[in-house]
Amino acid sequence: MLASRDNFPLLTELLAEQQRLATPVARFAAASGGAPALEPVYRDLIPLSAPAAGEQYAFEVDLDACTGCKACVAACHALNGLDEHESWRDVGLLVAGTERRPFQQTITTACHHCADPACLNGCPVLAYEKDPLTGIVRHLDDQCIGCQYCILKCPYDAPKYNARLGIVRKCDMCHDRLAHGEAPACVQACPTHAIRIVAAPTPPRPPEPNFTYYVKIAERRPTAEVAASAELLPGAPSANYTRPMTRYTSQRGLPAGIRAADAMALRPQPAHWPLVIMLTLLPLAIGCQAVVTLVAMRANFTYYVKIGWNVVPGEWAERGAYDLTLCGAVAGVLGLAASVAHLGQPRRAWRIFLGWRRSWLSREAMVFGAWLPLTLATLIWPALTLPAAVVGAVGLGCSVMIYADTRRGFWAAAQTAPRFFGGAAAMGASVAIALGIEAAGAAVVLAAAMLIKLACDARVVRVLDVADEEDPSVGWLATARLLTGPLRRAFGGRLVIALVGGLLLPAWILSADVPPWSRWLWCAGMFAGELVERWLFFRAVDAPKMPGLVG
Repeated sequence: MLASRDNFPLLTELLAEQQRLATPVARFAAASGGAPALEPVYRDLIPLSAPAAGEQYAFEVDLDACTGCKACVAACHALNGLDEHESWRDVGLLVAGTERRPFQQTITTACHHCADPACLNGCPVLAYEKDPLTGIVRHLDDQCIGCQYCILKCPYDAPKYNARLGIVRKCDMCHDRLAHGEAPACVQACPTHAIRIVAAPTPPRPPEPNFTYYVKIAERRPTAEVAASAELLPGAPSANYTRPMTRYTSQRGLPAGIRAADAMALRPQPAHWPLVIMLTLLPLAIGCQAVVTLVAMRANFTYYVKIGWNVVPGEWAERGAYDLTLCGAVAGVLGLAASVAHLGQPRRAWRIFLGWRRSWLSREAMVFGAWLPLTLATLIWPALTLPAAVVGAVGLGCSVMIYADTRRGFWAAAQTAPRFFGGAAAMGASVAIALGIEAAGAAVVLAAAMLIKLACDARVVRVLDVADEEDPSVGWLATARLLTGPLRRAFGGRLVIALVGGLLLPAWILSADVPPWSRWLWCAGMFAGELVERWLFFRAVDAPKMPGLVG
């Protein structure tokens, strides 16, 4: 016979009380089953359905509501667990007007999740993906090798390098929160609801004339309209390149002549010393190979091919060609070793070939990967010097395109190609003069290369004479101001080395009986000059970005 609960009133009361207890497990279950915090506030700030065909998620910023409080910056930093000086969202300032009637507009910027993202197109290891449903551009941290090429490719300074982790990271629109119906950190934290997520139509390619999708200004203020078919925002880089998706709206309009508050700020860029060394040593190696090939062809091409497969023929060694070949091989090995030091995650470098279809960095790595064994083989079979020089020239061409493809003015192909190939010719000729190999002809090549490189420098600096310094949109103006401002000592030293070492000293060396050590000392000076030029190549580049703050 079963006992009734009525016979045990105390036990019944205790069981009922236990069911009513708010244990930690019970409280967690109740909280997890409920609506997210502030849902009634922000549910109108995010789309409730997936984007339709031809659309993707995008940030929409109400310029009239943005106060520049940086709550979005703090929320993004806290929720994503960023390092102390790491930021995926920034606040900038646009200014206009006069002293009596000034105007300023604060803006908030993050990754624009572009329709044609440059970071994705340039990544050599396919560490970026664009979600086919939402259009969000995500960075795959576990695939990144830390080459930082995406930082150079992005015109909006969205990807940020984390030195502690050795990888690049960026805004992913809090895609995991959006997937569960929660707003991204910046949207939820903004006290004035200036940021929202919308399903926006993908802009055409190329943008149509008078295409005003990116900046929506009230029609009642036509004089304040931001009239630029390829403008994301006044003071921002052209939208033609990547087709950014962020929308900036304003009902009150923006005055004419508005620009970024930091438009005229001088910002020397990181030096990237491993790349400086690499881009000095590899042209040196290729230049040595070119000189060896030309000397052999000039002597007797048939004889060159005939003896090429012997191990260091006597006449080959007597001509000094073997020493020149050895110098090139050593420089090539050291240059490629320096390139690995630039990577934040060198153990993943084997993946660098994956992006060869669209990344010039992958193509460069593949070409120089084939060039290195050819270069080492020239020490045994000199006849391979010709194919090694050809492959090296192709690799150097890929190096030129790596920087030209970033669409930065100072790195345009017309500027970069003469510097890289001119450097190869100049340093190869310098080593030849030091070794006494066809010194007269090498001096002519050296002088010609230096004149071409100096002409490139003069073309950049000349911008200061023909451009209005108050117009920050003039190409190369930032570079010219850097070279004649904070970097003027290095730039001046580089010019002195080029003029004296490249034009005057070779004539004296050829006309006088100078000891060998003085020739090598001069050659070392020429190498130092090339190092300075490569250092300036990175430090003085005009890096585009979204409008920022002063100071």
